[in-house]
Amino acid sequence: MTTKEEAEKIIEEFSYFDDWMDKYAYIIELGKSLPTIEEAYRQDQYLIEGCQSNVWLQADYENGKLQFKADSDAIITKGIIYLLIRVLSGRTPQEILDADLSYIDTIGLTSHLSPTRSNGLLSMIKQIKVYALAYQNK
Repeated sequence: MTTKEEAEKIIEEFSYFDDWMDKYAYIIELGKSLPTIEEAYRQDQYLIEGCQSNVWLQADYENGKLQFKADSDAIITKGIIYLLIRVLSGRTPQEILDADLSYIDTIGLTSHLSPTRSNGLLSMIKQIKVYALAYQNK
């Protein structure tokens, strides 16, 4: 499945909810399905700077593709990073750099986040792309 197809699937899932409280509840449920991050990656060097809550991001490069795992101490934030990882994990660095992330706006997430959470979302995207840039030429 391409990044676009995965994003379209997320848009479809969110279209079932009319109320934003239901969407928040769904985001929380999604966060519970994050792949478990190893304890060794719950250290300051793996924290994403710019997030209001603690968000750790583990990136492994295998067979030309980046695999991401993450965790957060905030339940909403876990769901937000899940929405990114679901689309971007298991992709080549170039696929990550080229990915259209407009699905985040399409589902209405950016317009329903506080300014600090919006900054955190941008920081998550930036960190994922930094990893993609770092591994692009390997």
